[in-house]
Amino acid sequence: MNYAETLEFLLKKLPMFSRIGAAAFKADLTNTIALCGALDNPQGKFKSIHIAGTNGKGSTSHILASILQQAGYKTGLYTSPHLKDFRERIKINGVMCEEDFVVSFTEKIAPLIEAIEPSFFEITVAMAFEYFAKEQVDIAVIEVGLGGRFDSTNVITPELSVITNIGFDHIQILGDTLEKIAFEKAGIIKENVPVVIGEFLPVTKPVFEEKAASVHAEMIFAEEKRFVTEWNYMHHHLQVTVANNQTDERIQYELDLAGIYQTKNIITVLEAIHQLQKQGWNITDENILKGLAQTKKTTGLHGRWEVIQQQPAIILDVAHNAEGLKQIAEQLELTSYNELHIIVGMVKDKDVEKALVQLPKYATYYFTKAQIPRALPENELAEAAAHIGLKGKTFVDVHIALTEAKTHAHKDDLILVCGSVFLVGEV
Repeated sequence: MNYAETLEFLLKKLPMFSRIGAAAFKADLTNTIALCGALDNPQGKFKSIHIAGTNGKGSTSHILASILQQAGYKTGLYTSPHLKDFRERIKINGVMCEEDFVVSFTEKIAPLIEAIEPSFFEITVAMAFEYFAKEQVDIAVIEVGLGGRFDSTNVITPELSVITNIGFDHIQILGDTLEKIAFEKAGIIKENVPVVIGEFLPVTKPVFEEKAASVHAEMIFAEEKRFVTEWNYMHHHLQVTVANNQTDERIQYELDLAGIYQTKNIITVLEAIHQLQKQGWNITDENILKGLAQTKKTTGLHGRWEVIQQQPAIILDVAHNAEGLKQIAEQLELTSYNELHIIVGMVKDKDVEKALVQLPKYATYYFTKAQIPRALPENELAEAAAHIGLKGKTFVDVHIALTEAKTHAHKDDLILVCGSVFLVGEV
């Protein structure tokens, strides 16, 4: 098989959560353990950082990888889903794995695929671990796919665990309360491995504390160590001043990720780096400054308040749940534009009205869908939006919607594409 044929085989042969939803999720680690066992357990051959959370885990993973790269470490990065190229999931020092590796790995593992019928995600996790072990990375940043306790990535024993925050998402799998969701995310906390908690709530803090105590893991709440004293957002650029609670030292950082929600992620990142420094990792203040300022350039991160055109401004953001879209609405309040055009598509298993109600009623809406089976039909999305006062037209795909928006937008307007990672990927 060549690379294109290999991808077609993986996509058609294996159940894929991003396409079909919960039916592709397996609530145990049996297949991952079998796959890794057949590969001589590559997950034990490199050091790692494990990152879970409802929102922010993708940005946090990329920022940490960027800082580690700036520090001179050969850094693996596993994230999901991809936006355009499957190999975005598996990178070393910002460079995607080779097509030949994807082909050779799939051919090697094909008999086991037939025998145990793994999911697409289980295969990609094993592929990433094999690649990082083969290339002898110094450290790999591993982003959880869904939840934590039963996520396929949860066969590693990392140097550090990180949980960014807890919110309502994937409730049909993870549970319908914040405590239940926190319990699933806390499943990545390992015996004697320190864990950094980004944001926490009164109902989730005890869940984390109980889990950490049960496995003798040091727990650090990032919000108790540092806080943002001020931030400045102008021309899609973000400056953040962070104070240390212990020393009252204040440091200003520039981020090439302009979403104001990065003011929360930076607190988590800085504490994670501090914990790594305590373990002996050689990371300087200069590495941190450069890593934050060049995350997109260093790691190839896309889709986080990403400006792809000016006059009119076109911005892409992968926010897809209530908490994420609330952050988008706050960002819009700080952004200058004449009229606002929002192109939105979502998937079937989200609480659509709870998410859409976060968005402004004054915008012109273009309801559409990604080209995957899991996508919510545009007519159903428009109907749900109408219940909460959002009005607009429907379009069968995002490119038609974007063409329509550009036709009606003036040069001082803003066009935002959001609601689905897959929608952003298609743009």
